[in-house]
Amino acid sequence: MFVFKAAVVGAGTMGGEIAQTIASAGLPVLLKDVEQKFVDQGLEKARQVTQAQLGGLVQKEKISQEDADRQLEELTGRITGTTEYEGFGDVDFVVEAVPERMEIKQAVFAELDAVTPGHAILASNTSSLSITEMAEATTRPEKVVGFHYFYPASIMRLIEVVVGDETSSDTTTAAQNFAQQIRKQPITCWETPGFVVNRILNSAVSEVWRVQEEEGLDIKEIDKVVQESKAAPMGPFFLTDLLGLDTVLHVAEHLRESYGERFFVHKQMKELVDAGNLGQKTGKGFYEHG
Repeated sequence: MFVFKAAVVGAGTMGGEIAQTIASAGLPVLLKDVEQKFVDQGLEKARQVTQAQLGGLVQKEKISQEDADRQLEELTGRITGTTEYEGFGDVDFVVEAVPERMEIKQAVFAELDAVTPGHAILASNTSSLSITEMAEATTRPEKVVGFHYFYPASIMRLIEVVVGDETSSDTTTAAQNFAQQIRKQPITCWETPGFVVNRILNSAVSEVWRVQEEEGLDIKEIDKVVQESKAAPMGPFFLTDLLGLDTVLHVAEHLRESYGERFFVHKQMKELVDAGNLGQKTGKGFYEHG
């Protein structure tokens, strides 16, 4: 199946960038959220990311500023913001990017099942939740698949294509092909807690969390050492702020429940989430954000 039109549901931290990756491949895409202010934020995020990418090409003298301005308007023109499901009747592929709560995702999948054509693939950007459970909210479980981007979605090339119990081989292949169509590199895995990347990443990061908490080490110093040693592009605590502490905490707790105490949950992170300090999106997390 070839995708001619796509949609993204959820214009939050990832949604705007996911829509941008689809539009940058020349496809029209709908970007939906429950309130116009969230839609506007997602559209602005897509515009900012595109401006940054094109600006880099201008600086390298690969394109002119005039070409950059034209491409910016063309790309952003392919993204249509909406608070309703109008326009979903002819989409081929939908990426759900709503908060990491199963009850929310199942509600969205039930709505998508009702408003999209029967051939449409319904995909989730979840980082750890069960694709099979989401599919139970639909009448087409064979067309439900995981399609997990990594932050920042506009830059990171990897996408996890996650196969649920009922996901058909045709759906898996179509998701792999769509990832390549939007210039991403898919890896395919069976449904398992944490999938591939988060299971590996969190097994390492949780040890950093454990040592920091047990020895009372300075969070900013840890991040500084990690970054300066080039072990990672940025430290784990700053990265958590960018991803959203609520999302990272949810994944960490899910992995501990699934695999036991070898996956550590950072107490301060839980305290910050309980206080409503979720990182960059609320202005405060492990760091203060302007």
